[in-house]
Amino acid sequence: MDGDLNPHRSVQDYYGKVLQSTTDLKTSACCLVETPPPRVLAALRNVHEDVIKRFYGCGSPIPELLEGLTVLDLGCGSGRDCYVLAQLAGAQGRVIGLDMTAEQLAVARSTQSWHAERFGFANTEFLDGYIEDLSAIDDASVDVVVSNCVINLSPDKPRVFREIFRVLKPGGELYFSDVFADRRLPAALTQDPVMLGECLGGALYIEDFRRLMMAVGCADVRTVSARALVINNPELEARAAEARFSSRTIRAFKLPLEDRCEDYGQVATYRGTMAGTPAAFVLDDHHRFVAHKPMLVCGNTADMLQGSRYAAHFQLHGDKTHHFGLFDCAPSPLTTSASEGSCC
Repeated sequence: MDGDLNPHRSVQDYYGKVLQSTTDLKTSACCLVETPPPRVLAALRNVHEDVIKRFYGCGSPIPELLEGLTVLDLGCGSGRDCYVLAQLAGAQGRVIGLDMTAEQLAVARSTQSWHAERFGFANTEFLDGYIEDLSAIDDASVDVVVSNCVINLSPDKPRVFREIFRVLKPGGELYFSDVFADRRLPAALTQDPVMLGECLGGALYIEDFRRLMMAVGCADVRTVSARALVINNPELEARAAEARFSSRTIRAFKLPLEDRCEDYGQVATYRGTMAGTPAAFVLDDHHRFVAHKPMLVCGNTADMLQGSRYAAHFQLHGDKTHHFGLFDCAPSPLTTSASEGSCC
């Protein structure tokens, strides 16, 4: 492989010139296999077919409670998720899409008027730029940052996450889907234009992601869902050798959390008041809050619920006056064994 590969240029060429639609993908890594929730499916019916045709995401990183919020989509591509988010944010909300590929942004911008007429309002803007450099966006000005299978494409992931947490408001949320690896990948993979473009060559080793988040001040990251990726391309499977990949949806909050789940005897009860999820609210893959049913939670979970936009929808009992040791919880999906890392 060419040691002088320019990752940005390689990705721009792949998504701007090589890929013209989802049928041009060489693996299943950038394909959505899970059915999005009903609110997202309903919004997708109002998205232009030209935008849908050039969608290459691996998940559905569209969290709840977006009405009236400012949402930033990193690596927005042709704008598919932006136009879904725009409907959920509503006329009082604001959706900013950022991408570095001119051909993709041209599709997103060419349909802005069409979508505005369809929605009855205009609340989207598209910026040309790199996800490592969010200088066009003010500190603490964004409520929610989303990204769909794009952060893996960045050659400077630490800077991406530093920028995300700079622009997020206190209590704001990062909610993204991406591809992760079970090991650090060799240069032969990270420098391979096809493996990079197919979202595999730049996949973060899951433990390095955990360390990276700790370094930017996020001590507790939650996995919402995870699935193993099957490459479905014998030639590229051979290049990957023993490396295994997974697609994960992750959420993290800009909050001062502890690096372990501690027990303070706190209890959270979901009020059942979020539109679209009256029966239960899923915080992550091991916290499903059934409406009106009290649930014992660790200190970090309590802080996430009462320090974010979800606060009005939960009743919290208890504080951190009394400490009872580590919280008895399931092992974190971000750790490699059940005996290490925080429980959440």
